[in-house]
Amino acid sequence: MSVTHEQRIAQELSIHERQVRTTIQLLEEGATVPFISRYRKELTGSLDEVQVAAIRDSIAKLRDVDKRREAIIKSLTELGKLSPELEEKLAAAESMAILEDIYLPYKPKRKTRASVAREKGLEPLAEALLQQNLSDVAGLAASYVMADKGVNTVEEALSGARDILAEFFAEHAETRTQMRNFFMEKGSFVAKVVPGKETEAGKYKDYFDWREPLKTAPSHRILAMRRGEKEQLLFLDVEVPEEEAITYMHDRFVKAANEASKQVALAIQDSFKRLLKPSMETEVRLITRKRADEEAIRVFAENARQLLLAAPLGSKRILAIDPGFRTGCKVVCLDEQGKLLVNTTVYPHNGAYKAEEAAHELKTLVTQYRIEAIAIGNGTAGRETEDFVRKLDLANVVLVMVNESGASIYSASEVAREEFPDYDITVRGAVSIGRRLMDPLAELVKIDPKSIGVGQYQHDVDQHQLQESLADTVISCVNAVGVELNTASKQLLSYVSGLGPALAQSIVAYRDQHGAFKRRSDLKKVPRLGEKAFEQAAGFLRIRGAENPLDASAVHPERYPLVETMAKDMGCQVTHLLTDEQLRKNIPLTQYITDEVGLPTLNDILSELSKPGLDPREKFETFSFTDGVHTVNDLKVGMKLPGIVTNITNFGAFVDIGVHQDGLVHLSQLANRFIKDPNEVVKVHQQVEVTVLEVDAQRNRISLSMRTEKPAVSTKTQDKKVRNKQDRKMPETDMATKLAALRSKFS
Repeated sequence: MSVTHEQRIAQELSIHERQVRTTIQLLEEGATVPFISRYRKELTGSLDEVQVAAIRDSIAKLRDVDKRREAIIKSLTELGKLSPELEEKLAAAESMAILEDIYLPYKPKRKTRASVAREKGLEPLAEALLQQNLSDVAGLAASYVMADKGVNTVEEALSGARDILAEFFAEHAETRTQMRNFFMEKGSFVAKVVPGKETEAGKYKDYFDWREPLKTAPSHRILAMRRGEKEQLLFLDVEVPEEEAITYMHDRFVKAANEASKQVALAIQDSFKRLLKPSMETEVRLITRKRADEEAIRVFAENARQLLLAAPLGSKRILAIDPGFRTGCKVVCLDEQGKLLVNTTVYPHNGAYKAEEAAHELKTLVTQYRIEAIAIGNGTAGRETEDFVRKLDLANVVLVMVNESGASIYSASEVAREEFPDYDITVRGAVSIGRRLMDPLAELVKIDPKSIGVGQYQHDVDQHQLQESLADTVISCVNAVGVELNTASKQLLSYVSGLGPALAQSIVAYRDQHGAFKRRSDLKKVPRLGEKAFEQAAGFLRIRGAENPLDASAVHPERYPLVETMAKDMGCQVTHLLTDEQLRKNIPLTQYITDEVGLPTLNDILSELSKPGLDPREKFETFSFTDGVHTVNDLKVGMKLPGIVTNITNFGAFVDIGVHQDGLVHLSQLANRFIKDPNEVVKVHQQVEVTVLEVDAQRNRISLSMRTEKPAVSTKTQDKKVRNKQDRKMPETDMATKLAALRSKFS
């Protein structure tokens, strides 16, 4: 492992080199991110999960660069092109882009105009022109006129020489680096609607005639424009000040003012327009795409985290309803552990007689199965079903609308078929709705995170990167909450640090065969679950009611002897430390510091003893939408409505107000003060109050506000004014300066 890599990562993350080195070593030994951040704080200097994951990702990228460097050196060696100077340049290259720029002139390629010119023997003429000290360009070019080689005139000779020069300029490493920076700094996205597709492209109306600097274009607009281009509804181009770019190249390569220099200038112009500009356009589109992907994935992962960590109702007896009009409402009853007790179908929306039958049956089920809460899916007929059930006036029963995004995907999945082989997808969907109310995390891990309804462009971004990020998010959430070993599904167990699908299946099989685990150490009896897996997983698994009370806590088994020593020194039992706050306060923590255990771990242990196994998620709060507001047509400007935040983007938050179409609270309408990030104000699943600003029924768009003062203008109008003022009237340099000043002022 190169020390340079450690130093670079330490500098990028503003941490000590030793922390990086230790973390990399732990990762190479098979430790997971949650385990390292939770149970190896002394070794890493208390790095959190984000920092540990950043080290993991950074070292992987740097090693990929190393692998590519080795492959390039091998290729150049085989070609006989590797010189000490070239090898030194490759060794100093810090990124893939620089490596590829250095390698490009030597990279085997298909036939080009330059390669054809070289075959005609015109390379010496090109080299002579580049020196720009010729007194007779035409005379020298005439000596290369050879009909047998396909050079019939002086102009053909000069044209071929210029082709060679054009390729040289386009492949010049320093020039490519400068042009790449120039395009990113001065380039703009230009979007236009495809003629004749104005109606079809209605959802991209904002981009029918749009121009925006590459360096400031936000993720959501880049992805929207690219999607419009992919659907062949928009033309999307990258434009730069061409003359300025050509002038830069001219200043670099033109050394005199003579006939040879004129040929070089012509080659520069051709090089930029024919070779370098298309190449840079492709590169900057990839760079901006990557930047947009990373930001969109970051936002998506954060939304997913907030949804996964939504407050659970807990172990309650649930009646869950998957609503429907014509086909009826599928109803299931679940016990405290989520086990399916009964299922049926009622028809509350099919006439008075059917409604009366439905009311009677629902009341009977609530009584018979001692139902404590009713979960209703928020899809089609959801609000109407909610109104129907509320009118039943069921005493002491909590009624909750549940986001059913992804429930249909779960119900048709292999996981659902395995859980409920004898039931159809409608029953499985209703069960999923009920279990989501009990414990969102335990249920949502059973479906692809992309399907849980908190993303905007999840199908447009890099799918591998998205999957990795979402897997990290789910793993982080599962291990932050902890998993009840004796009731967890194999899907939930598979996300526990150190386990995975195979060991999760083995745990469930062992549990089915031998009964509930009585102690954490029994995990070692599970086939193929070795010491390393036990070390990584044990602290995140809980056994409520275990013989050892620490088995229900986040205290790692490796620290049980330490806690037992504390109890002995305090003259009490471990159980007393869990229940007596005064005893815990009297523990002299510094007395237990060793080479392996420092204050960070000791403080964690003390904190856990005060709340063993406590669920870190927030307490569940009931919520209900406004009566009589079921569709977009029921909305009126100025209405104040309760809502649930369903999705957060860089430009605002989407809020469910119970009309089957989420409304947008633009960034500017989230608070009375300036904010840069919606997460400063809201989070997914948060209950909020909003005011209706604008309703566009034709486009199915709703504009909302969370400002407590009366908004002066609608979000749409405000956006238009901002664009007119900043993007169209203000020069780009002035706009950048003003935006920087604003950010500084409000940061």
